[in-house]
Amino acid sequence: MIVTYSSRRPEALNDVRAFNRILDVDAVLSGVFLNDLAYELWEARRLGHTIDATRNDLPKTKAEAYEVQEAIVELSELPRCGYKVGSTSKEAQRLLSTDEPGLGVLLAPFVHESPARINIVPEQMPAVEGEFVFRIGRDLPWRTEQYTLAEIADAIDGVTGAIEVVGTRFSGGLEGKGRLLTTADGGVNIALATGNWVKFCGQNLREHGVMMTINGVPGGTGTGSRALGDPLNVLCWLVNHLSNRRVGLRAGEIVATGTCTGLDPVRPGDVVHADFGMLGTVVIEFERNN
Repeated sequence: MIVTYSSRRPEALNDVRAFNRILDVDAVLSGVFLNDLAYELWEARRLGHTIDATRNDLPKTKAEAYEVQEAIVELSELPRCGYKVGSTSKEAQRLLSTDEPGLGVLLAPFVHESPARINIVPEQMPAVEGEFVFRIGRDLPWRTEQYTLAEIADAIDGVTGAIEVVGTRFSGGLEGKGRLLTTADGGVNIALATGNWVKFCGQNLREHGVMMTINGVPGGTGTGSRALGDPLNVLCWLVNHLSNRRVGLRAGEIVATGTCTGLDPVRPGDVVHADFGMLGTVVIEFERNN
């Protein structure tokens, strides 16, 4: 995907105010190397290419990985609209060589309504996932006490089906990248296309089926149970993960909860449908390269 947003290079990543919303700042090692990595990852997303995955300035801790991700958000100067959570299925965790979820900030220009037309870069080895997305109806401010699943469910305003397009700005594809590189790379989000929103009334998403087709050929299938057993569990993980870092969720923000259908590779020119049954169908047409 090629975009024309800010390409300014930051002077340093040691501005506490820029990162204390999401990070344990005492654990963060800021400096020129992470600064350069953040800049190059944003340029790779902005211009559509990849960077070396074996370079010597890669993050060595989760705090450093989130620092790089947050620096990319600051560099972009784009509005946030929520979060995506990845590595919520056993298959995704095996692919990435990780055993835990991770989050990525969703930037508004990369979130689309279905039907969507989206650019992809084959070099970034893009793939699609069918998943559920929640919209938050009231603020969930950070607090020292853990939120319960019931409290979080009560704060949900709406739910929809979505297709997330994922791919890495590091060379070599997604396999084996690990949690740190995946986190630094914005949770490997390329884009998100959402369907029609419906009011959340406690629907049983655990057993709700999703079917993908690519150019009319059946792709991945699954149910909400592939995402930590229930998409609500993913949202609960995110709320408390953020709260532990003194970050809350705000009314209107959306949360994509991870694949229910595995990963289906895509190429320019492909047309993808995700059938969410009573929640409708989400469609992406990937633009052909000139």
